[in-house]
Order: sequence, then structure tokens, then C-alpha cells
Amino acid sequence: MKKSETGRRGEGVALAWLQERGFRLRDRNWRSGHKELDLVMESAERVHIVEVKTLTAPLLIQPFEKVDAAKQQRLVAAARHYVAVQQVRKEVQFDVVSVVFDGGRTEVEYIPEAFYPICNR
Repeated sequence: MKKSETGRRGEGVALAWLQERGFRLRDRNWRSGHKELDLVMESAERVHIVEVKTLTAPLLIQPFEKVDAAKQQRLVAAARHYVAVQQVRKEVQFDVVSVVFDGGRTEVEYIPEAFYPICNR
């Protein structure tokens, strides 16, 4: 399976997993220039910016480990634009969903509040 196909499939798994737990989809693959938000979900209290990382076993690292500081900065920049354009009034948090395809098994790990934006003053 191609990397892009694996990623799309993982996003679908993550979306279904989150919806089964009561999250509502606001946007999928929302773009701001070259930056993208995989899933923008909503709960009763918050808007969740969800980065989905998908890998196929065997693994050298866990998928969530790919959300490094540079990726976090790009997500925060895109989220700031999203909040302004969509006039989001709820609190926003950044979550990560790791999806691992291992033969016929699929593992999902949800990491709420995976990171916080760094405010430069």
C-alpha cells in the first residue's frame, strides 16, 4: 500500500474511532496554504485539532513520535488561521491519534492534549 493510501485509511479509522466516542466532525483535511489539519473535531466543551499519524508494522517508532516540534508549529499556525476564519469560540486543544496497521489488526491510540502551543511574546 502506498504511503498516501495508508495515511488516508488511517484518517478514516481515526475519524470513525472519534465519532464512536461522541466527537463531531467539523472539517477533514482543512488547508491553509501548504499547511493542513487532518481532522477538526468538536466535543461539547472544545474544538479538537487532531493530527493523525499512521504506520504499518513492524515499527521502529510509534506514529505519534512523528509529531515533532516543527510539525507542532505548523499545526499551531494552521489552527490559528482556522480559528480566525471559522470564528471558533470554543477552547481549542491539540490531540494526536496513532494508527498502526499490523496484518489484519488495527491499533488506535488517542492522545488528548498531546501538546500545547508555545506563545511567543
